[in-house]
Amino acid sequence: MAEEEKQSEPVTDKNELQKLKELVDDLYRFRDCYFETHSIEDAEKKDGDVTQEIEKTLKYLEEKENQLKQKAEFLLQKGRCLNVAPDYSAEAEKCLSRAVKLEPGLVDGWNTLGEQYWKKGDLIGAKNCFTGALQQSKNKVSLRSLSMVLRQLPQTEQKTPGHPTLESVYLARQAVQLDVEDGTSWFVLGNAYVSMFFACGQKPEFSQQALSAYAQAEKVDRTASFNPDLHFNRSTLFQYEEMFGSALEGYSRAVALNPGWDDPIMKEKQLLDYLRNVTELLQNKGKTKPRRLQKMLSNLSVSELGPCSSPEFRSPSGQIGSLEPRTLSSLKHGHNSGVAALGKVVFSLASEGSVSFTFGMVDSEETCIVVMVYNMAHSWGVLIGDTVVIPEPLIKRNIITHKDESFDFRSIRVDSPLLLIVNGKKQNVYSQIATSISCKPHRE
Repeated sequence: MAEEEKQSEPVTDKNELQKLKELVDDLYRFRDCYFETHSIEDAEKKDGDVTQEIEKTLKYLEEKENQLKQKAEFLLQKGRCLNVAPDYSAEAEKCLSRAVKLEPGLVDGWNTLGEQYWKKGDLIGAKNCFTGALQQSKNKVSLRSLSMVLRQLPQTEQKTPGHPTLESVYLARQAVQLDVEDGTSWFVLGNAYVSMFFACGQKPEFSQQALSAYAQAEKVDRTASFNPDLHFNRSTLFQYEEMFGSALEGYSRAVALNPGWDDPIMKEKQLLDYLRNVTELLQNKGKTKPRRLQKMLSNLSVSELGPCSSPEFRSPSGQIGSLEPRTLSSLKHGHNSGVAALGKVVFSLASEGSVSFTFGMVDSEETCIVVMVYNMAHSWGVLIGDTVVIPEPLIKRNIITHKDESFDFRSIRVDSPLLLIVNGKKQNVYSQIATSISCKPHRE
């Protein structure tokens, strides 16, 4: 009989450990699927509710600690339980470090330990853990986690050959291929494409791939729609692409899902302030007095076209030949080939949080339009009274409604100061610097 009892112990331990794993899995589901059982109005309670569940699960784990013989698996589940919290836990790191030391083949142990190092700010340690997990088994969690770490590592810490952003996209793609129904992997791929967009020439296809990946995340996984990081990161891209209404909607959604997160609150406010200021300055032409405006426009002539009047001028679209000056009111929405907009600067707008240099210009008919210039050096700008020529302008109509406010104005997008002629001169190469925007989840 005694021998039978001894033989049954490992089975009991195995069953108990499986139960503990299921309890911790339930804890992760409670956190990640919170809004499937709660309303958005309960968002402020989420952190407190998750903390209570962590404490309950942790208490049960600790009650079973002395009974279990397979310490590695128990330490893994305790570490995973502590890892549900957003902040670094020294106890979690201790448990997980012991678990992988006792049983190096624990892929979940390496992945969870990597997350702890990440929360601690030890990106090299995190990278080593995710790489170690992949050496044990190719899995989506390690691939997408390594993808994120590579994008956050300083250039001096990059050891692998090639561009880290390209490697990041490759890893995220692999994670998606392993499970096309995993919304988190699609979300990480979206972030990787955003990084590629800004790191590799701002090609439109990368922006579209990022937006498609975010949309796919929501399509295959309902919980992705409740991820505030997804809405915030996508809105950052929306704002750069001048999809201001979508950006505001995303920031607002991120705030609703996580009321304690300051970044989307700040970004929504900054963008609304920017749109209010732009609208007001356009309406009163930068508060320029009529007499001064007439004096400014009196010397505005075709001679101000500078290089654009030359038969050898190469336009942004690659065409050779002089450009025809057109009034702002005659320009169509979209790309205006073969023509140039000409006007005087009547205001510039320094807006906190904006990634463009914004100024207003008035043409000979006293029509005012806002111009948004991207990828400019911090030292570059234009002054009130400067003459600006915009070859082949890209005109956009902005109609935005958010909450109780509406905005409606036309604008010109300029992707680089090098495309402008200011006071008859092309801008030098030092006026341009590539915009860099990072997509980093505020917590994992």
